Amino acid sequence: MKFDPASNIQDLLQFGEFGDVNPSITDSATYTFLEAKTMVDTFSGEQQGCFLYSRHWNPSNRYLAEALAAMEGTESAWVTGSGMAAITNAILQLCDTGSHIVSSVTTYGGTFAFLANYLKKFKIDVTFVDPTNLEQIEKAIRPNTKVIYTETMTNPMLQISDIESISKIANKHGIKVVVDNTFTPMIVAPAKLGAHIVVYSMTKFINGKNDCVAGAICADAEFINALSDVNTGTSMLLGPVLDPLRSSSIHKNLHTLHIRMKQHSHNAMYLAKRFKELGLKYNYPGMPEHPQHELFKKMMNPEYGFGGLIAIDMGTAEKATMLMEKMQQKGVGYLAVSLGYFKTLFSNSGKSTSSEVPDEVQKAMGLSEGLIRFSVGLDNDIERTFNMINECLNEAQ
Repeated sequence: MKFDPASNIQDLLQFGEFGDVNPSITDSATYTFLEAKTMVDTFSGEQQGCFLYSRHWNPSNRYLAEALAAMEGTESAWVTGSGMAAITNAILQLCDTGSHIVSSVTTYGGTFAFLANYLKKFKIDVTFVDPTNLEQIEKAIRPNTKVIYTETMTNPMLQISDIESISKIANKHGIKVVVDNTFTPMIVAPAKLGAHIVVYSMTKFINGKNDCVAGAICADAEFINALSDVNTGTSMLLGPVLDPLRSSSIHKNLHTLHIRMKQHSHNAMYLAKRFKELGLKYNYPGMPEHPQHELFKKMMNPEYGFGGLIAIDMGTAEKATMLMEKMQQKGVGYLAVSLGYFKTLFSNSGKSTSSEVPDEVQKAMGLSEGLIRFSVGLDNDIERTFNMINECLNEAQ
């Protein structure tokens, strides 16, 4: 039977304690127990289903986690105070001092900095590889490798990782695959393709409003329970808890995600086709000339389209800057980092969200200094938006 993330969310019956159509928001840091023994058993892990302290679990976060697990097709999920908290908690739960990680070299800049710089203090080594080169990935594995890390659609190069093949390699070596699916929620379900752990910045498409920062980890129940263990759980002990009020607002926004992803994808595809007509150097996985276009088609839930991220290369950072400033003045959208917003956002990746990646690494991965990453918004008249972009391109020549 077809995997349908939107219907899986819709099928959940989650209502408030007084019959509210929206689940109640739990405005409490701690919870009472009717019997002292139940508290003792809850702290020891012998009693399940009880809430003891909101850093561990709270009802509002659990509602959102259940909906995310339904969307991803995983047994469980955990929500965090940021996307970086989700990424770092998942990796630190899997790795010990002296572990090794194989990671895509094209990742979000904050992730790259964590892997390349921060993990050194734990003597955790990271080998960076081309995520589209399966032979390179397997050759990088060592006896102490614990994780293969990649993004479904890489930031900002928009490469597509072959999650099914990478997972087979990982299973052969007894290691875990962690996939950041921030760019492609609902479009791709990495866990259904073999990924062991799926992480998100919910700040982006999932929430869609750019009014909060949040993250998520989706995995099997064993891993999520380990994360929240009161003695050894990384999330429990490092404490990146998401506020229940924010959980509630994201939970409501999640129910419109399927509609929003379709519109983001529709608009991005329109721009890609028009950019091609103009002869621009552009990159969009939905177009046949993209190197992983056919792979993406095999992986995706086609009704949601190819996503809302597109890139164009203006050649130099100066030309990119001029175009972005003109587009903001014209009303195309905002010169801002992040993505998944209802307005179009654009930024020069090498100087912003990938600035943590050294210049020589940027060049080696093929990241042009003139690359502009667009997160295409929910514009009702995308032709009007294109005409504004085209005017700006003509003025920037």
